[in-house]
Amino acid sequence: MNIEIIGTESLGVRGLSCVVSTTDRSVFIDPGVALGFRRRGLLPHPSQVAVGEDVRRTIIRKLASATDIVVSHFHGDHMPLEDANPYQLAVDDVKELMQSPRLWIKGKNGESPHIADRRDRLLFFLERTADPCEGEEDGSIAFSECMPHGSGDNPSGTVMMTRIEENAEVFVHASDIQLLDDEPVHAILAWNPTIVFVSGPPVYRDLSTDTLIRARTRIKEMANKVRYCVVDHHLLRSVEGVEWLDTLRIETEGTVLCAADFMNRSRNFLEARRKELYTRFPVPEDWHERYSKGLVDTDEFRM
Repeated sequence: MNIEIIGTESLGVRGLSCVVSTTDRSVFIDPGVALGFRRRGLLPHPSQVAVGEDVRRTIIRKLASATDIVVSHFHGDHMPLEDANPYQLAVDDVKELMQSPRLWIKGKNGESPHIADRRDRLLFFLERTADPCEGEEDGSIAFSECMPHGSGDNPSGTVMMTRIEENAEVFVHASDIQLLDDEPVHAILAWNPTIVFVSGPPVYRDLSTDTLIRARTRIKEMANKVRYCVVDHHLLRSVEGVEWLDTLRIETEGTVLCAADFMNRSRNFLEARRKELYTRFPVPEDWHERYSKGLVDTDEFRM
């Protein structure tokens, strides 16, 4: 089994996209990418935009050889969108590539009407159909029932987790559970994984100390039972989250790591450093407007 993480916060963008290749399948999970559209009053810095362009190109290239495509939920950093903003992946860019692979798309259970409508619009635009696949199995691949996106007490929708097995390796893509609820963690461990890729808690939000302690306990519980627990996404949108992860990594002797560490790539926490980037590398006021019209490129801001 080969696991390639393509786009997530430690690699410079928002998302949890990855490709898992086995002997007879190439499974692309969550082919989407985003940059927080406006954070602390700032649009994405051009250096972020440059990385986003690279990730979009990689997604398109990898979709060309996919046998299966999984969409864990319908947020814009996890799927192509019909109405994508300049920093997301547009369905029009991948429509032809999404005709042949098997589509595994979560159903609408637990979603708001606005978010659930994205499922229908995606399939309408692709001119395809796909039954909800929660709880289904197909050879080496299996899917969980709906799990809370965040806390089960106050979730922002639901997500579907994916399990892929080959020989003694079991990979689980746990999507945006954020480790804020016991139910998905119990489901993950029941799958006996060797590697887990999961969104960590959003420490940049107003979470209680008790909530963060419980999230930490859940990560450690997984780390004691897997070879690698790759924690990324929501957790690494702030400097505080990076520090939170590094403390955990020391405590778990390297079992817990971010996607960049797992892929042996340099860490690139651009979302956590957005304000700093604007201070160090000033941007003309009309840069984003000109970028959206194709009048500028990102080369001068590439790092």
